[in-house]
Amino acid sequence: MEFKSLTNIETAFRHLRLFGVVYLGVCTLLVGFSVWKAYSFAESQRQKIYVLDEGRSLMLALSQDLEQNRPVEAREHVRRFHELFYTLSPDKDAIEGNIQRAMFLSDRSAYTHYVDLAEQGYYNRVISGNMSQRIEVDSVRCDFNAYPYGVTTYARLFIIREKSVTERSLVTQGRLLNSTRSDNNPHGFILEAFRVLENRDIRMYDR
Repeated sequence: MEFKSLTNIETAFRHLRLFGVVYLGVCTLLVGFSVWKAYSFAESQRQKIYVLDEGRSLMLALSQDLEQNRPVEAREHVRRFHELFYTLSPDKDAIEGNIQRAMFLSDRSAYTHYVDLAEQGYYNRVISGNMSQRIEVDSVRCDFNAYPYGVTTYARLFIIREKSVTERSLVTQGRLLNSTRSDNNPHGFILEAFRVLENRDIRMYDR
């Protein structure tokens, strides 16, 4: 009878030990899962930025790696430069205002091109002939495999006169350097070694 009692005690102890091991394992898994979820939640919260709009409202923005958006910013920088540099109206102040803003996005090579056009009387002809000029950028190709980044722009120029429109093919080339962002240069690039590869008439049609 005593032997049977000892056997029951040993079995009960074995069961108790098994239950303790299982309980400890479950607790370990629960703690590990809780830590993982807490870390995931904290990481997701770090991606959120709250922006105060002039002290009036709180807006939620999402953060991302700056380099992920760099190619898009590069193409937009080049597109904006061309729009400012080649959009002309028969108004001297408007032309100079656009050129001045374009110079914030480029180096002296663009200014040299502007001076060459001015010395050739190009802007005077636009003003005296009451002409307008607008540009449509078809594509911007950037090579991000090497720095500075090579860039080639394909666009069409429309020279608008009173009774006719001249369409021209424009191809330019240059390099992009990283620069400090500012109100005048929001994308943080400088276009250097700017040059025109092609600027030729395609067709002319009546308005």
